[in-house]
Amino acid sequence: MQEAKRHLAAGFSLLETLIALVVLAVGILGLAAMLYDSLSYMQGSQDDFIAQQKAEEAAEAIFTAKYSANATFAQISNVSGTNPNGLFLAGPIPLLQPGPDGLVGSVNDVGAPPAYIVYPGPDGKLGTGDDIFVPLSNFTRTIAISNLAADPGGNVRDVLITINYTTGKFQRQYQLETYVSAF
Repeated sequence: MQEAKRHLAAGFSLLETLIALVVLAVGILGLAAMLYDSLSYMQGSQDDFIAQQKAEEAAEAIFTAKYSANATFAQISNVSGTNPNGLFLAGPIPLLQPGPDGLVGSVNDVGAPPAYIVYPGPDGKLGTGDDIFVPLSNFTRTIAISNLAADPGGNVRDVLITINYTTGKFQRQYQLETYVSAF
């Protein structure tokens, strides 16, 4: 009879303890993976801002070219076999510094160095010799220009600027749509 009482009061076995530790380890690893993903996603907010600024930069360059008489309305279009006079390259291209015409994404950008971001160096001051230049090699820009379907006269063009980029393990896209008129 004493032996039966001793068996009931034995407590947890080694196997039960190991199973509990494995379950706990899986839970902690899951939380760590979730934390890593959320930090990676939040790191992308800087890249989101860069994408927005680069899309706006392209739109402003198009407006500047059109309204400062540096380009005609016919030139505010993509280069193609049917339109060799267009100024803007079709399809996704890496972000490059503007060519001699000052327009981003234009035919004059071919061979230009990559665009970059400048961070202050160890001295904490921007514009000194120790600044850090980081190329924007994970970004591409597509400028698609087409006649607006709602305007049968062809006097309004639809400009869709798409920035594709990778931040961490996430593929992201930013689009800006605007219009340019012949007037």
